[in-house]
Amino acid sequence: MAKLGLPFEWAAPAVDESPQANELFPALALRLASEKSHALASRYPHHLIIGSDQVATLDNKQLEKPLTRERAIEQLRAASGKSVKFFTSLCVLDSSSGESRLDLDETIVRFRPLSERMIAAYVEREQPYDCAGAFKSEGLGVVLFEKLEMEDPNALVGLPLIRLIRLLESFGVNVLNAGNS
Repeated sequence: MAKLGLPFEWAAPAVDESPQANELFPALALRLASEKSHALASRYPHHLIIGSDQVATLDNKQLEKPLTRERAIEQLRAASGKSVKFFTSLCVLDSSSGESRLDLDETIVRFRPLSERMIAAYVEREQPYDCAGAFKSEGLGVVLFEKLEMEDPNALVGLPLIRLIRLLESFGVNVLNAGNS
């Protein structure tokens, strides 16, 4: 948001992020973005509220934040030579009217074949324990990649700004002028 020059407040909603039975990954990401924005509506009754969530998958399984060195190494070992998909969702809610709009970005990260030495060196340097997929694309994680397939480079770090701008415009926000008021 700061990159767009828009005034904003950050708040963490209390939302259970557990998947529902047989819920597909894109649907999970969209549901969580919606639930997060709606969870804050009573706290911000006359605002545009932006909810977002990201679900990372490898071999049709959800990747969680590794939280430990050992699990980060396991995730990178599993991703070696494979593709990890990231579904990053957005929900913009007008809390005054209850109207909301959703969008979803899909990013595919193709990993190089990674040696044990590369994985250990990377994990030691960046300690990506709070990142699903166990890498930081905005940092040294790029050395692990063979190819990125994306529409918006911001989506991988958690907020697809190109899609967000479109959603905000649909609510009448002119991003180029909104930061100057």
